[in-house]
This record gives sequence, C-alpha cells and structure tokens, in this order.
Amino acid sequence: MSAVPADLQYTAEHEWVRLEGDVATVGITQYAADALGDVVYVDLPKVGSSVTSGSIVGEVESTKSVGELYAPLDGEVVEANDAVVDAPETINSDPYGDGWLVKVRVSETPTLMSADEYRALIGE
Repeated sequence: MSAVPADLQYTAEHEWVRLEGDVATVGITQYAADALGDVVYVDLPKVGSSVTSGSIVGEVESTKSVGELYAPLDGEVVEANDAVVDAPETINSDPYGDGWLVKVRVSETPTLMSADEYRALIGE
C-alpha cells in the first residue's frame, strides 16, 4: 500500500501538487514511483518555460519503463529540482519530499483530485 498524503492534491496521471500561494510544487506519487521501479533518469522542463495542463513536459525513466511527466496545471516553471536529475533514485526513496520535480507559478487555480479521490483511483 502506498502513502497518499492528505494535504496534497493529485492527478489521474499519478502526480501530486502542493499549492502554496501561486506556486505549485509537483512530483510523482509513491504509487507511480513503485510502479516504475528504480528510477535512473529524469528529464525536467527548463526554468522559464511555459507549461499547459495535460501537456508532456518531461520524463521519468526507470529500469522497467519510461513514464511521461504531464503538467498538472497552466503556468511557468520557476524551479526544477536539479538534485533529482543528479540522483534520480530520490524519487523512489522520498517522492513527497526531496523527490519533488518542478515548481510552477500557476496562471489559474487547477481542479485536481483530493487524497480520497486519488485513493479511490488507485484502489486503496
């Protein structure tokens, strides 16, 4: 059973979002990290790039497969987690902490799933 922190919001693409003011921190869920297996490579969007909800903005590659990273909201990338690029395994060990991927200044508040709705999606 994977952890689903109640204070975050979620997407159907297994990403989590922590909205603080107009900046959203985005990562992939423990469920997604477990499904991927050992993460060995991460490609993140560049700081300053615009992202559109639902568009592919990067990828997470593991020993088993490659997963696409989707923008969960519209906005501008204000920070990318270079530490995760250098140590991709952080996504497996701490997906909700040091394993975050990008921070986006949102242009409008997104409609996302609650923790309960996400648990229902993944069957927990």
